Amino acid sequence: MTSSSSPSQDEQRFAQTPGASRRSESLRADALMEEDVAWSYEIDGDRDGDQLDRSERAALRRVAGLSTELEDVTEVEYRQLRLERVVLVGVWTSGTVQDAENSLAELAALAETAGAVVLDGVIQRRDKPDPATYIGSGKAQELRDIVLESGADTMVCDGELSPGQLIHLEDIVKVKVVDRTALILDIFAQHAKSREGKAQVALAQMQYMLPRLRGWGQSLSRQMGGGSGGMATRGPGETKIETDRRRIREKMAKMRREIAEMKTGREIKRQERRRNKVPSVAIAGYTNAGKSSLLNRLTGAGVLVENALFATLDPTVRRAETPSGRLYTLADTVGFVRHLPHHLVEAFRSTMEEVGGSDLILHVVDGSHPAPEEQLASVREVIREVGAVDVPEIVVINKADAADPLVLQRLLRVERHAIAVSARTGEGIGELLALIDAELPRPQVEIEALLPYTEGALVSRVHVDGEVISEEHTTEGTLLKARVHEELAAALAPYVPVAG
Repeated sequence: MTSSSSPSQDEQRFAQTPGASRRSESLRADALMEEDVAWSYEIDGDRDGDQLDRSERAALRRVAGLSTELEDVTEVEYRQLRLERVVLVGVWTSGTVQDAENSLAELAALAETAGAVVLDGVIQRRDKPDPATYIGSGKAQELRDIVLESGADTMVCDGELSPGQLIHLEDIVKVKVVDRTALILDIFAQHAKSREGKAQVALAQMQYMLPRLRGWGQSLSRQMGGGSGGMATRGPGETKIETDRRRIREKMAKMRREIAEMKTGREIKRQERRRNKVPSVAIAGYTNAGKSSLLNRLTGAGVLVENALFATLDPTVRRAETPSGRLYTLADTVGFVRHLPHHLVEAFRSTMEEVGGSDLILHVVDGSHPAPEEQLASVREVIREVGAVDVPEIVVINKADAADPLVLQRLLRVERHAIAVSARTGEGIGELLALIDAELPRPQVEIEALLPYTEGALVSRVHVDGEVISEEHTTEGTLLKARVHEELAAALAPYVPVAG
């Protein structure tokens, strides 16, 4: 893309805007004040590593088909959020060009879920993101031309930017710059419904914002107290930005205490289920893979199903029954995504414990996705982080009705314990239920007991908590042969017939 040597009207107008230079100076001051800005230009004369194609390094590669701009303006009234006009930018450091384009396509889906209109998307080939401006100062100038040409008001980067990168990129492109982490946090904030969900999102947002606080004009250096200038000047000696940081840290500590209190209530329910020996199954998987649809298909729960990323944030636990009549609980959990921000993993750790504390994981993957193997790897990384490595896993390849048969065959061949289903049509659901029945932990003690008819409650308990092998009604009572847990076996011990 060639740009004119003479400045455009938009650029001239921006240059003539009152206070533009002062704002630029303020941004530079911000960069100096930030604690975490560290420019690390590494020059290694002995290294002659990955050599990138010169033409690729010199070009911003446009990704086709990302635009979600509305053709009919009347459609705007059906969108609940203000539609921001965004340009996407990614740095392609490894893998194929298809991998880089898939990543940017996912970023476009995230931006649209957040309520934006994607106007354009570009990727740049680099060995690593530029430590100062993410894509390099020259390419940042080209990107500014693209932003002016498209009329965008926001730029979204496919990665997490450091505070310094954010400041300097905004200084060049002259529009709001948002990174992938901030975009995901924004979606979580829109979708959180429960008190705990909202608190977890707020905590993650504060963790993200703390190192990125910026002052404007005098607010960076405005100071109260700390001197000997007389009345109303003695005090802690904090600048406004330091005060803001302290207040955020105090609020974060309060939020963590509140989340810990909320966690106690869910832990009590979980312990009650364990005491009653009710097996638990957790549905985990990539966002928009169809987890809630599968929960509805298996239990008739009626939870929200929406073709949007992160539609489910609050865990839903429902009671279900296997074909043989065994009861178990089924928990729907928050969806994962590649490069899930660390702040979110930490904040939602208590919610994700449903996965770690389960007896079986249904790992749902979208069979119609261009790169299902990447989805599986991303989810397993988070599962490892929450300590659920030893929990048995069934890979459920969902959307089989829309998937390429060759992709299904490849996944079924590679994944040892996998089944293809369609939550929409019901295909493969019967086989999945049978597989769940076979995989759930079974009671350990096999016992035969003759229960008098006055012990109907105990017979009922064997049916609910155990696994009945045979049942016979005799003149003396109900003769039961069943597999039960140790506690129930102790209750049945007085009714075990004495041999001989």
